[in-house]
Amino acid sequence: MRVAMISMHTSPLQQPGTGDSGGMNVYILSTATELAKQGIEVDIYTRATRPSQGEIVRVAENLRVINIAAGPYEGLSKEELPTQLAAFTGGMLSFTRREKVTYDLIHSHYWLSGQVGWLLRDLWRIPLIHTAHTLAAVKNSYRDDSDTPESEARRICEQQLVDNADVLAVNTQEEMQDLMHHYDADPDRISVVSPGADVELYSPGNDRATERSRRELGIPLHTKVVAFVGRLQPFKGPQVLIKAVAALFDRDPDRNLRVIICGGPSGPNATPDTYRHMAEELGVEKRIRFLDPRPPSELVAVYRAADIVAVPSFNESFGLVAMEAQASGTPVIAARVGGLPIAVAEGETGLLVDGHSPHAWADALATLLDDDETRIRMGEDAVEHARTFSWAATAAQLSSLYNDAIANENVDGETHHGQVNARCGT
Repeated sequence: MRVAMISMHTSPLQQPGTGDSGGMNVYILSTATELAKQGIEVDIYTRATRPSQGEIVRVAENLRVINIAAGPYEGLSKEELPTQLAAFTGGMLSFTRREKVTYDLIHSHYWLSGQVGWLLRDLWRIPLIHTAHTLAAVKNSYRDDSDTPESEARRICEQQLVDNADVLAVNTQEEMQDLMHHYDADPDRISVVSPGADVELYSPGNDRATERSRRELGIPLHTKVVAFVGRLQPFKGPQVLIKAVAALFDRDPDRNLRVIICGGPSGPNATPDTYRHMAEELGVEKRIRFLDPRPPSELVAVYRAADIVAVPSFNESFGLVAMEAQASGTPVIAARVGGLPIAVAEGETGLLVDGHSPHAWADALATLLDDDETRIRMGEDAVEHARTFSWAATAAQLSSLYNDAIANENVDGETHHGQVNARCGT
């Protein structure tokens, strides 16, 4: 089997945690790697952003990343990328003709890629699997006033994909319900495929792992540490954590606590100093350390150094950071939204918080920070919980889904379940 994956707006080889790179990048590269190990040939198509990248990057046996020139290498925001849909599609067609390569199936990720995949599905007459990762209607329903709303144009494009993709692959049952509620999706064309985590890399390490990680990061050994990992944008909620920390110190100025915020700015109005200024205004700048995004081999030290990892997102289709933290032996406090109640076993591997009130978050943080016995037990249980999720299991589910889609296409003679709509270019 040969699969064309499409990730137009962000390369799976980019460093997660900054710009438009995040959990989706990890998902695509991890699942593609495991599918390749199964003998499935996978080409991941993405937009070239540097001339030095080369057109073809061979990542592993059976796995390539194809960089397609579409618009200038730099200077295009994600909001401007719809203007390059035709150029990107044309680049894919040119590459496949020149290389004489054909595919059995397309798997598109995010709505921009889905629009490309929809067209190629009709041209190549092969099934289209689409994974949205995030949805405009859902993001808008959860966003706060400080975050920029997603456009109606994007929502329309997503509706077209819901109506026309052969299979909609989602992370959780809640995401399935979101598609049905906001986009009137046909449940018979939705398949739940649980994401995973790299449980080999993300592990508690040996008995001295926390001490060594803190020493490497320059964090005092005898202090409590709360970590946030992810893109610095309002939707991910770093402002919730900063305000909650300020509330904790208002209650107890002598609390022995340090906070790590690891990630880069993301979004049209984001700057590296946005959250540093917030910490200064609230008087907690000396308690919070900001770290640049780092590769997984270094990120594991952040998880191990922390007593708690906070995930105050306004929505998550699954919650990869929560799963990686638990695999590393660190309990999680997360918002009760999206797939996080699945990623975190409430009361066993962490706590779930209703809403995003800084005082509610301060209460939850204090509960675990001040209860060493419960926190340590949760960390131990978190490792076992995370082991039930793996990328190999995710890839096995995807492989079965792919085979079913191809078999259905061969039986029916065509895969066009959706209605014909005008494609969205804005």
